[in-house]
Amino acid sequence: MTEPTSAAGPKPASAATQAAQKSVLDELPFSDQTDFAQAQRGFIAPVPDGIVRNERGAALWDLQAYDFLEAAEAPETVNPSLWRMARLNMNNGLFKVCDRVYQLRGLDLANMTIIEGDQGLIVIDPMTTAEVARAGLELFHAHRPEKPVVCVIYSHSHVDHYGGVMGVTSNDAVAGGKVAVIAPDRFMEELSGENVLAGNAMMRRAQFQFGGLLAKGARGQVDAGLGKVTARGRVTLIAPTQVIVEATESHTIDGVEMVFQLAPDSEAPAEMHMFLPQFGVLNMAENTTRHLHNFIPLRGAVVRDPRIWSRHISDAMTLFGEQTEILIGQHHWPTWGWEEIRAYLEKQRDLYKYVHDQSVRLMNHGLTAAEIAETLVLPPGLDREWSVRGYYGSISHNAKAVYQRYLSWYDANPANLNPLPRRETGRKTVEYMGGAAALLERAQQDFEAGEYRWVAQVLSHLVFAEPDNLAGRSLLADSFEQLGYQAESATWRNAYLYGAQELRHGLARLPARRILSPEMLTALTTEALFDFMAVRLDMAKAGGLRWQINWHLTDSGERMVLSLQNCTLSHVSDQAAPDAVASVRASRDLIVALNTRQTTVAEAVASGGLKIDGEVAVVEQLFAMLDDFEMMFDVVAPSMKQSDKGAKE
Repeated sequence: MTEPTSAAGPKPASAATQAAQKSVLDELPFSDQTDFAQAQRGFIAPVPDGIVRNERGAALWDLQAYDFLEAAEAPETVNPSLWRMARLNMNNGLFKVCDRVYQLRGLDLANMTIIEGDQGLIVIDPMTTAEVARAGLELFHAHRPEKPVVCVIYSHSHVDHYGGVMGVTSNDAVAGGKVAVIAPDRFMEELSGENVLAGNAMMRRAQFQFGGLLAKGARGQVDAGLGKVTARGRVTLIAPTQVIVEATESHTIDGVEMVFQLAPDSEAPAEMHMFLPQFGVLNMAENTTRHLHNFIPLRGAVVRDPRIWSRHISDAMTLFGEQTEILIGQHHWPTWGWEEIRAYLEKQRDLYKYVHDQSVRLMNHGLTAAEIAETLVLPPGLDREWSVRGYYGSISHNAKAVYQRYLSWYDANPANLNPLPRRETGRKTVEYMGGAAALLERAQQDFEAGEYRWVAQVLSHLVFAEPDNLAGRSLLADSFEQLGYQAESATWRNAYLYGAQELRHGLARLPARRILSPEMLTALTTEALFDFMAVRLDMAKAGGLRWQINWHLTDSGERMVLSLQNCTLSHVSDQAAPDAVASVRASRDLIVALNTRQTTVAEAVASGGLKIDGEVAVVEQLFAMLDDFEMMFDVVAPSMKQSDKGAKE
């Protein structure tokens, strides 16, 4: 950690928090244990020792850290409803869904589904990292006949569903035609936007969403809703060899008929369901899970459309209906029997439509996003259903997402049109409240009264006004902590508790890492690779410059013109500029290496891999103007060492 501000560790639950936890026990049907039996059905073998290690012996996945969840009764520092889900998500290992259909669960945030084809294996969603995907495949092979992987399917464009692909196959196997890779329409385009262009900011925000840097325990991270946490290791990508483009398509893969149903603009911009007629298995990918999902995750994303999401669930019911005997997803556990499946799908369908429709209704009555979030609750009939609880999303932030989708961030009040930035707002607020001492005195009184939301709101102004105010940071951390203890949403709990940790102990000192792995950048389209360069352009270094560079990618044969003017990089495909200041010939791999600082222009020219006709200095200047992003930027408070100059930026 950097900048230690306090030696204090996590504190006990306050009286107000204890009372809040007791009310949850009184409101929900904890005697219903059906999910525990369903989550264990088909169990074959656990993750060996509960740990996945890399070649150096470092633990990339460790379920032993969650041994404290063996207790059935929730401690006072965890919402009892969340404790229940955290225990359910401890089910791990290899599970049989039905003959020839298996799932690896509890090795990562997502499941890996394996279908036994006639000659080989069809892998759906190889998890987040290559190491855990390889461990999952090894566990499968330890209990089933060993067959080669012949097909990998990505259900959608989120990293926990493709990042481990090189743990189950290789670039050479795919390039040689031994393994097919199938994905939904626009998979690569949507992946690039979320995980590449905004990837650095999303990774930082994901630390709060998933709580990966929190200690595991009853006063720390207990779960992430969709699963325990995201696995560590090497994130990889192999581009699809086949893309599903029609609304429904039927393909036979290694003797297994699969019907693909595209579900765009649902849980992911590019997503699809899969139906296996010969097994009666419907895979809803991530569009139905055992909780209320996110319309916009705390890490950030393009706002999802719950109206369309609900319609895709309804369409799946119509398309596959009574042919379905087993429902699976790429998170959580299956459902068996059409009557049970239909009841579950109806609740999921209605849940997303309800939050959408009622948010829009209240919006049209003039309520703001915050007011809608405060008003909306689950309706009778859904309010006691475990499968719609807000362990990952929440009614509150999903209602705000609906508002944002239709009306943007602006609530139409001109006072909020151009507010002061955080630090200046903090300074003026503290001044108006009579100074830091008066503010702290009142905040302490409200804290003792259990008014944690207000205390957090007010003290956030104080720590941005006075980053060195240790009393303010400490009380804000205490407020975050009690809010985290009370939260039913795993992501809210993680965000609050990690915010408290940073306030008390400073930013974590993480090992230096590249913005994106070379494997990720290599798999991108050339358009996406040049877009990535464009968002890294430092305008301060580009002022007054104007030029064009021709690019010829020697391995793909692609040609591109890259233009710089008005401090903006633009590119045009299949063109060559006659007045370009330089013409460059290089492989895509070399361009990736230049972007990731694995080599320099001078080194690449000297080695012969980079050939430049024209002004070499301009090409050197281009890569020198590209920003490298520091992930650990300030979120809950400014750095205590930040200068006064930074307050005005």
